[in-house]
Amino acid sequence: MNDNTLRKAKNIEQVAIFGSSHAALDSQLAKDTSEVSKKLAEAGYIVVDGGGPGVMRAATEGAKSVGGKVIGIVLEADEHMHYEGRDPENKFDIEIKAKNFVERTIALMREGQVYVVFNGGTGTISEFGMAWGLAKLYFGHHKPLILYGKFWENIMNTFKENMLITNEEREVYKIVDSPEGVLEAIIQFEEELEKGEHKYIQTTRGDFTN
Repeated sequence: MNDNTLRKAKNIEQVAIFGSSHAALDSQLAKDTSEVSKKLAEAGYIVVDGGGPGVMRAATEGAKSVGGKVIGIVLEADEHMHYEGRDPENKFDIEIKAKNFVERTIALMREGQVYVVFNGGTGTISEFGMAWGLAKLYFGHHKPLILYGKFWENIMNTFKENMLITNEEREVYKIVDSPEGVLEAIIQFEEELEKGEHKYIQTTRGDFTN
């Protein structure tokens, strides 16, 4: 096992998890999410998720299974929204309420210092797009992305082949396919920060745009 999977980054406290709300708890996606969150909590990170079902609930349960702490960013859906809302079985520790979907996404961006993106639908795509766009916009001061799963290689290659993707946009994410890979990627991002390759990773509850 790489030493990077055995230690916690000094300057990173909170890791936000994104992914499908429709994932069954016995699905491989939910199992992968739970195991990643478990390893994050064991390493000393606070997990941040959207307080809903699927990947979000799996993230909470994984972290809580080893005594970890979880922040839930919740939005109560109204009858006009095709949105899952809060899952009463998602037993996170700290609740942050949002007034609408955009505010909820911004809160997730703010609370997380690193983003781990699992498989998901349009909601996950919108969160990934905002995180990737902000990383490019504030490159060098950005919060990095960890894309979980080999399928991301095809997605990112398609972007590179068909859209005007800059070198900076290629440098703000890493693709991994194991919980140990997530932990190692976080340490690698911090090492890049310390070497001056990235100037800044925002501390918790700060303005994510600085």
